[in-house]
Order: sequence, then structure tokens, then C-alpha cells
Amino acid sequence: MSENALESLVATVGSYRLARLIGVKHPTIHSWMKAGRVPAERVLAVEEATGISRYELRPDVFGPAPDAPDQRAA
Repeated sequence: MSENALESLVATVGSYRLARLIGVKHPTIHSWMKAGRVPAERVLAVEEATGISRYELRPDVFGPAPDAPDQRAA
């Protein structure tokens, strides 16, 4: 995904479909877009419904993916 995983996800799946997939109302997705991120309490539902990793959706909460190369080694 791109720099903002949520924007890429909505561009690919669509905000209405994403809302249906995770059981929220459509305006909720727009509020997430405005904030620029998926709320931490909804990340796992989005991950399950779309396959987009929690580490990609919210690296500030979940950190880098366990299989990602160590960024400090560079």
C-alpha cells in the first residue's frame, strides 16, 4: 500500500463497501479519512475484512511488521 494505507484502501475497495464489510456507517469512513487513520479499536476488524495488515494500517500503534527488516540496522 501507499504512504497512507487507509486512502489506498478506500480508493481500491470504496468507502461504502468498506463500511459494509466492517459493520459501520458510511460517514464513519469519511471521518476516518478526515483524521487520516483508522481508529486503533477498529484496525483488527479492517484487517480481518480486507487483509490489509494492522502494521500497515497503524504502524504508530502496532509497530513494524514482525517480518519487516530491522529499520535500525540501516
